[in-house]
Amino acid sequence: MRPARGGTVGIGDYHNLTALDEEPTTSIRVLICDDHRLILDGIKRALEGSPDFEVVGEASSGSQVLTMVGRTTPDLVLLDLRMPGADGLTCLGQIRKRYPDVKVVVLSVSTDENVIQTVLKRGASAYIVKSINPIDLPSVLRQAMEGTVYSAIGLPEAGDSAARAAGLTEREAAILSALARGLSNEAIGKELWIAEQTVKFHLTNIYRKLGVANRTEAARLAYQHGLVESPIGDH
Repeated sequence: MRPARGGTVGIGDYHNLTALDEEPTTSIRVLICDDHRLILDGIKRALEGSPDFEVVGEASSGSQVLTMVGRTTPDLVLLDLRMPGADGLTCLGQIRKRYPDVKVVVLSVSTDENVIQTVLKRGASAYIVKSINPIDLPSVLRQAMEGTVYSAIGLPEAGDSAARAAGLTEREAAILSALARGLSNEAIGKELWIAEQTVKFHLTNIYRKLGVANRTEAARLAYQHGLVESPIGDH
């Protein structure tokens, strides 16, 4: 069943939930669920440039997702795998059980085949790697609505690294690797023969591309998704 459509959607007492007024339209109604503001804003910009999409709401925590689906009546939920409150797989299962007519598209930095297959087997209409060109996002979401997506979108070409798949340049990947080893900006600069200010500039770009806020989050994400080699070798 689909959630019943109402009139204007109010925020009420829900913290960090954003809903937009419903307007009579045949646009594809999209709920964006991502805890990183830069990523969320980038998705909104990509969709707002297309007349057949309407962003009806946002959720920044997994615990908010099901509530927002009921309140905003989307046609499609764009869902990040990593969110506080409840992970994306849990949210995917809840949506498929309660609102089976609502399409769910998962957006993630992970290119792990096991993760991708798990997501698709649990009912997602598509799996999109976050390195996708934003210009291509509306087209992919239209295909997801039509049920014509049969594989992950945005996977790297054979031979590309996970860091390249996440949109990092070779220099940014080297800096991320050094950061993950615990080096300071000064130490990274000395190791790579670049100025400390240049390191800071690259880190800003790295944080933006990965959708993180600081070096701790960047290091954690890098290890979780294989963007850098684990410090624990095989024994």
